Amino acid sequence: MKRILFLLALAAAVATVTLLAVVQFAGASTNSTTVRVTAKDTLKFVLSRKKAPHGKTIFKVTNVGRLRHDFKIAGKKTKLLAHNQTATLTVTLTKGKHAYKCTVDSHAAAGMKGIFTST
Repeated sequence: MKRILFLLALAAAVATVTLLAVVQFAGASTNSTTVRVTAKDTLKFVLSRKKAPHGKTIFKVTNVGRLRHDFKIAGKKTKLLAHNQTATLTVTLTKGKHAYKCTVDSHAAAGMKGIFTST
């Protein structure tokens, strides 16, 4: 009888610990959004989407032009990309509007910039 009570108590303890672990992470989201970014020599970025849910956002940037370009958003920046090079930039965006741009010379002033919206 003592053995059965011990096993029941042990099972209840394991169930409680498991439940607490699940509840702790129930609100955590591991979802992310991927945005493909194409940098062109016309001094424009083409984004696969202009808005996404707030949180983890992955920008996959490809330079299809001959000029070197980079991509900066939310305080993070890719390396300088040569023709056909690709870089991945992962940021965590809050709700709101986030400016992005190319930081090379006067590329942003010529139009290589925009606003990305996190909803």
